[in-house]
Amino acid sequence: MLHYSYQNLISEFEGKSILITGGTGSFGRAFVKKVLNECKPKRLIVYSRDELKQYEMAQEFNEKDYPCMRYFIGDVRDQARLSMAFKGVDYVIHAAALKHVPAAEYNPMECIRTNVNGAENVVNAAINNNVRQVIALSTDKAANPINLYGASKLASDKIFVAANNISGAGGCRFSVVRYGNVVGSRGSVIPFFQKLIESGAKALPITDKRMTRFWITLPQSVDFVLSCLDIMQGGEIFVPRIPSMNIVDLAKAMAPGKELDYIGIRPGEKLHECMIPCDVAPNTLKFKDRYIITPSFAFWDHGSSDALGGEAAENGFSYESDKNDEWLDQGDLQRLLKDSGLL
Repeated sequence: MLHYSYQNLISEFEGKSILITGGTGSFGRAFVKKVLNECKPKRLIVYSRDELKQYEMAQEFNEKDYPCMRYFIGDVRDQARLSMAFKGVDYVIHAAALKHVPAAEYNPMECIRTNVNGAENVVNAAINNNVRQVIALSTDKAANPINLYGASKLASDKIFVAANNISGAGGCRFSVVRYGNVVGSRGSVIPFFQKLIESGAKALPITDKRMTRFWITLPQSVDFVLSCLDIMQGGEIFVPRIPSMNIVDLAKAMAPGKELDYIGIRPGEKLHECMIPCDVAPNTLKFKDRYIITPSFAFWDHGSSDALGGEAAENGFSYESDKNDEWLDQGDLQRLLKDSGLL
């Protein structure tokens, strides 16, 4: 995995106000820790709806030791509350989402209210408060979606890209980061497997032995988001070049010799994930460490593509977990787990 540079952004963050929605989640906590370690913002605001998680987070990142810290109870469904929280904010990282695939299938309107309506509310609050830049976290499931979570995040991605057209020249800039499964995040299969192993389970449940997924570590995801925030011009969808792994190899790496129980694919689940469908190949630029899907809107200046550099993707190009050119083996995964403090 390549190192993602964002040194220009760190100097930009000095004395600025930064807000992260869904800030008590796995990514939010890692992001806050990274920013506090590397720069001195004027305010670092955690915006989320769970008071218990905010209380717990404030025990680690308290306002006495970190005077810039602010904790703001609120829901992205509530535009008035968002507008209040966004006052004087320079940068927004939008990480709040309803992410559980089966939960979204069984509670579709709740998923839409958070992931789609919430995205619109973030856009409006950012424009109305003259926020400089917004970067929204997406998912591999937003590309060619077959479940509601993926479809709602695709709609969210479209909202953030189109927002650059609404904000106008010189207004707030919006971009999207799309990546795969995060090693060790609360929604990852890895902590689930760990609990089963620790409880003495005889077998690990596997949906399908053919299943593959993209993988990125939590620190890498934070670095990637910061690097994208550093270079974004507005309207891009950034995709990291990250390795794939077969789910069976993952299970064997975590519990060598343990039996595997094949249970079948869950509602809304894919065998393989896609982050860039072939249909958007004409808008895709290839770099050593990432891909950038550029917008097709008239606001996008083709001179911006020249400034970004990169190589145009060939016709028919797609980026899928089963056709990746970089793979994790069992040893690679064990090293990642150790680096992430999970082994």
